[in-house]
Amino acid sequence: MKYRNSKIAALLAALLLAACGRQVDSPQGFRLPDGDPVAGREAFVTMGCVQCHTVVGDSLPEPEIPRSLHVQLGGETHRVKTYAQLVTSIIHPSHAIKDKNVADYEDPSGKSLMPDLTPYLTVKQLVDITQYLQPHYKVVFPEYTRDGLYYQ
Repeated sequence: MKYRNSKIAALLAALLLAACGRQVDSPQGFRLPDGDPVAGREAFVTMGCVQCHTVVGDSLPEPEIPRSLHVQLGGETHRVKTYAQLVTSIIHPSHAIKDKNVADYEDPSGKSLMPDLTPYLTVKQLVDITQYLQPHYKVVFPEYTRDGLYYQ
């Protein structure tokens, strides 16, 4: 009986997952073209991203005005930073930070302090910046102790 219930649960889970990708607002099938990382670095600087951001592994020009906010991009992470996550972080930063509860990066209404660049950012710049940033993330696996806890 227990085996039968687990088979039913697995079947239901598979059906639910299959249905998730077929909703009208599903990201399934969405993919922008590849970008040029050299052009992405240039766009990152010219769009003023260096005013608040640094990128691990790259020495970008310092901003003209001292940073009041510093957000480091890239570096070691325990999860893959996907193409879709990077695109979302650039064009809809409030969504990207909502799950992290990072009050330092929000205004009083809960919106990201990052300005809305969508009126100025071309699709080409978006894909180039995404292509520039992605290789700066390095996935590392946590080391586990005997009790199953991980440490850094």
